[in-house]
Amino acid sequence: MWRQPPDSEQGAISIVLRLTAIMLLLRPMGPWWVAPFILAIAGLALIFPRILHAATSWYALAILCALRIVFDWPLADNHVYLLTYWCLAVGLALGSERPTQVLGSSGRILIGLAFLFAVVWKAGLSPDYLDGKFFQVTFLTDPRFEDITRLVGGLSAEQLNESREYLRPLPEGAEVFDGPRLHEPPAFTYLVFVSTWATLLIEALCALLFLAPLSTRYRLLRHLTLLLFCLATYAIAPVAGFGWLLLAMGLSIVDENARKIRTGYIVVWILVLLYDGIPWSAMLVDLVANP
Repeated sequence: MWRQPPDSEQGAISIVLRLTAIMLLLRPMGPWWVAPFILAIAGLALIFPRILHAATSWYALAILCALRIVFDWPLADNHVYLLTYWCLAVGLALGSERPTQVLGSSGRILIGLAFLFAVVWKAGLSPDYLDGKFFQVTFLTDPRFEDITRLVGGLSAEQLNESREYLRPLPEGAEVFDGPRLHEPPAFTYLVFVSTWATLLIEALCALLFLAPLSTRYRLLRHLTLLLFCLATYAIAPVAGFGWLLLAMGLSIVDENARKIRTGYIVVWILVLLYDGIPWSAMLVDLVANP
């Protein structure tokens, strides 16, 4: 199934579709019998506009992404669920009479619901988020955040390793009399506090702005808030695929004549790509450690 979008819509929607296809190529997913088909469809879509704008291409991608969820159940990455919904939304939009409007509405609702569920989990369903334990443990134990923990949290490599040993589970019944210490300097406590509450507040704001029926006058706030979230979050969080997906969905909402906003989305998309490819935090740590 392939429906040629009107000339006024084709350019705008093509950017969104291409960014989504690029993301699928940059983040291959699924077992060996799923990933090659996702890569093939995404690659062909970038080469042939007819495949890019075919609803069946995106239905196929939605099914393949869903298979990845089934294969990894229940441990599939969060953004894979959202990606599956998005591919399905793209297919439905391309099969409609007004693909740009339908895709924009779908993108707005998906973004709003994604942030709403994130806020519900953090503020209501997870007892270890609001008290700071989530980021406290994550910054200390997840090696992907080691550079930020040292750079902003003020911990040395030795203090970080000792804190990890302190948090390491002991065999049942074992006790430590003279074991490692947990290091939490003031800078680290501040990092945990700011990360906890800034994340919750900006996600709540995104949920409100994208789900509320805003007048044209205030819709710019949606884009500015989402761009700020992606610009700040994915400089630290090692999940660029989630950022690329949110930015592609946000771009689908941009009015055709809002060129500056569209450019802003593309610039931030590229910055998230650079965040992912350049170990900037590690370079800063080395610079600070070896002035």
